[in-house]
Amino acid sequence: MLTEFSISTRGAGLYEFTGEVTRWLAGQGDGLLTLLVRHTSCSLLIQENADPEVQSDLTAYFDRLVPPADHPSMAYLRHTYEGPDDMPAHIKAALMPVSLGIPVRAGAMLLGTWQGIYLVEHRRAPHDRRVAAHFA
Repeated sequence: MLTEFSISTRGAGLYEFTGEVTRWLAGQGDGLLTLLVRHTSCSLLIQENADPEVQSDLTAYFDRLVPPADHPSMAYLRHTYEGPDDMPAHIKAALMPVSLGIPVRAGAMLLGTWQGIYLVEHRRAPHDRRVAAHFA
């Protein structure tokens, strides 16, 4: 089985799409789900989905770890013509996963109680992101 999920973002942050994946897998058997984000300035994460402060704290941490290109500490960056958030977004995507492998039993992902699947948008502007999904 192969499909693609479309996730519209409103700027930097974590966007959960566990429900969409759960519905797509319903009724399937055992196997492995592979997800791949098809962009170079966002990432995928499995992260806590019970407390929204986890998502905002992660975003704040990665913004401190990799500040915008117009921050003095990032003056060495050369790829800046797409805006001050572009190259930092590529760096964050290089540090975080862009693909996930999730075991599936009887059509249900074997995620933990508080785990959800997130697209992590690293750009400030809204984007339409695509995540390829393969289940075998």
